[in-house]
This record gives sequence, C-alpha cells and structure tokens, in this order.
Amino acid sequence: MEDLIEALRIFLKYANPYSPTHCEHDELWIAGVDPGEVSSADVARLDELGFFVDDGGFKSFRFGSA
Repeated sequence: MEDLIEALRIFLKYANPYSPTHCEHDELWIAGVDPGEVSSADVARLDELGFFVDDGGFKSFRFGSA
C-alpha cells in the first residue's frame, strides 16, 4: 500500500485530475499526467514502484490486479 501511495504523491506533483485513474483488465492507468513533464528521477522512482510509460501515459500491472 505504501508504494501505491508514494506513486500517487509523485503523480500529484504534476497533475490533480478529477478522475485520476482508469482500470482495465490487470492494468491501472493514471490519467492526466503527461510523461513528458515528469522528471527523469521521478520516472525512475515510479518504475521502481511498479508504474511505467506506455502509449503516452503511465500504467501498472502490479496495482492493476489483485
């Protein structure tokens, strides 16, 4: 749970959308955060936390399924 909260705090530095997530089968997408605006250090930390850039956004398989 701590890793997810840390990742969400990083995303919050770059955007605060009304509906910040989108779920698909085994995928959790973060909406409204442009990967091009996220610092390379934050991208690296997000990768360690289970989020990666795909198709113009951030997603996670780790947090997308139970």
